[in-house]
Amino acid sequence: MQQAHTERDGRADFDFLMGRWTVHHRRLRERLKGSTSWEEFEGTSIARPLLGGLGNIDENIMERASGRLEGMTVRLYDPLSQQWSIYWADSVNVVLQPAMIGGFVQGRGEFYDQEIFEGRAIFCRFIWSDISATACRWEQAFSADGGTSWEINWIMEFTRQQ
Repeated sequence: MQQAHTERDGRADFDFLMGRWTVHHRRLRERLKGSTSWEEFEGTSIARPLLGGLGNIDENIMERASGRLEGMTVRLYDPLSQQWSIYWADSVNVVLQPAMIGGFVQGRGEFYDQEIFEGRAIFCRFIWSDISATACRWEQAFSADGGTSWEINWIMEFTRQQ
């Protein structure tokens, strides 16, 4: 039996993120080196919609022991592919990074790209999960073996500011 194709409008996928957030960060100190040492720090995030819901932007401030880091994310939704492109820039690199591409299925967002890390090609993955009206979780992982195994290297726990 053939299933009918239904158009899915994902432009509301990131509506949960709009607003002001307090963010607790856990970031692996060394990536793809077998490290188990984590840096923990606090931050804030403010997100707002763009382009009539076809995009959004957030601004992030992270208070690391090494100093303040500022960053921003631009997310754009393509109704034809039904996928999001996610771009990141920060006050260290000051350039838009290559797009992470993906989308949401049953309340979980997965996004992927291939990039160069310390001179070698790796896969990178973002996951949005545990989404509620007052909290959500983001994690980043790297794979140096083509996606067979993943090392989670950054976790952000978001709590909505009241």
